[in-house]
Amino acid sequence: METNELLKKVRRIEIKTRGLSKHIFSGEYHSAFKGRGMSFSEVRTYHYGDDVRNIDWNVTARTGEPHVKIFEEERELTVMLLVDVSRSTFFGTQQQFKQEMATEICAVLAFSAIQNNDKVGLLLFSDQTELFILPRKGRQHILRIIRELISFTPKGQSTNIGHALRYFNNLVKKRSICFLISDFLTDIPYAEALRVVGRKHDMIGVQLYDPIEVHLPVAGLLYARDAESGQTQWLDTQSEGVRRQWHQWFQQQRQQCQQIFRKASSDILSIRTNESYVRALIQFFQKRVGHGA
Repeated sequence: METNELLKKVRRIEIKTRGLSKHIFSGEYHSAFKGRGMSFSEVRTYHYGDDVRNIDWNVTARTGEPHVKIFEEERELTVMLLVDVSRSTFFGTQQQFKQEMATEICAVLAFSAIQNNDKVGLLLFSDQTELFILPRKGRQHILRIIRELISFTPKGQSTNIGHALRYFNNLVKKRSICFLISDFLTDIPYAEALRVVGRKHDMIGVQLYDPIEVHLPVAGLLYARDAESGQTQWLDTQSEGVRRQWHQWFQQQRQQCQQIFRKASSDILSIRTNESYVRALIQFFQKRVGHGA
């Protein structure tokens, strides 16, 4: 991609998603992702009703008067975007490729995070780790993330979510809010890796899918090629049985994915490429607030 074309694309995405994050998501994001830890703030004299477990015995002994430690919520968070860039994400039959929607979702989340003074990092993966960008703050850092999402050419073709999760868990030690964005169309197990990561990090899955992956259109014989494996086959879309099997396969994949996240005590939301990710994200944020997340 030419440099001028890339910069124009980055600018278009910035204008669209920065406005969304500023006017729509700022309040929802702040409420949904409150600081997870408590940091020491100050010491003051003991007041009736204070928790005796917070008494600072050193200061109490030195002054001869009871003092307690005061803690405040840690506001600064780290947001990690783990994004699937395997071949199956470069697919779309209607408004967007899955990869294009992933880019916009990442941009909205990233701009929302920096408005909240949080750090944002990026990990791109296929069947290998493709790129890792350390969490940082600032507009220029976010624009770099968007540029990589738009222009990056992956080496791998298939999807290995477990590998990406293990790489992330070994590298990022501080507790993070982690958005794992993928179509989750893989036969390689990742349940155990997700469970391990979910114990330390706040893990949220974002499953993107195209309408044709749910329901085959009635369009006669179609020559289909699997983007990741390269396997090809003819599909008789006139056959109700073929269309039913196709739909059942996708439903099984989605249900299996949801079950894996549920067992890992992690959240997941599904977004279709021809629907509004804005509405889906707002509903997700509001749900977390309602559950006291």
